[in-house]
Amino acid sequence: MNENLFASFAAPSMMGLPIVVLIVMFPSILFPTPSRLINNRLISIQQWLIQLTSKQMLAIHNQKGRTWALMLMSLILFIGSTNLLGLLPHSFTPTTQLSMNLGMAIPLWAGTVITGFRYKTKVSLAHFLPQGTPLPLIPMLVVIETISLFIQPMALAVRLTANITAGHLLIHLIGGATLALINISATTAFITFIILILLTILEFAVALIQAYVFTLLVSLYLHDNT
Repeated sequence: MNENLFASFAAPSMMGLPIVVLIVMFPSILFPTPSRLINNRLISIQQWLIQLTSKQMLAIHNQKGRTWALMLMSLILFIGSTNLLGLLPHSFTPTTQLSMNLGMAIPLWAGTVITGFRYKTKVSLAHFLPQGTPLPLIPMLVVIETISLFIQPMALAVRLTANITAGHLLIHLIGGATLALINISATTAFITFIILILLTILEFAVALIQAYVFTLLVSLYLHDNT
């Protein structure tokens, strides 16, 4: 079991060709574009959830920040649907890959920072040096604030990767323990199976919460720079 513990996190391939791109594009099929005057229940619920999330996410933004509405909604839908699909058996979760999460976090973070330097140059520069700082501490604080700024995209990516990976590892370990205990003690195996079900339900919640947290932090970075 230990040898295959991280096998589910390996990038899948077919006939020697990586199929990660197809897996990343697959969630877009789950959100069809409405083409009728009267939508069915599924699309109506989908649109209601998107409007509710966007209203809550964009409430703190000004007109300039709300131009990112499509980007933020696409981001939360992509991460949420990818995390949920990754909970299916024998599936691959792209958000367990740190490289992919960095690929999402760095451009979005850079976009918010560039926006801040473009439209609020003085305020953005003022973040590097808090008001009332003693003169001897100025060089040290500038270095600390610069490092904290560049750590933001890394924190976004590592948080998402660690939470999703930890959940999948726990499910894998408890599932393996349940199978191993069936021939030893049926009662213990049943209790372990109940724990596995509860953990799976928790992971469904974590999948959605992590998508919301990732998007919310990007939204807060944008709010600080617009």
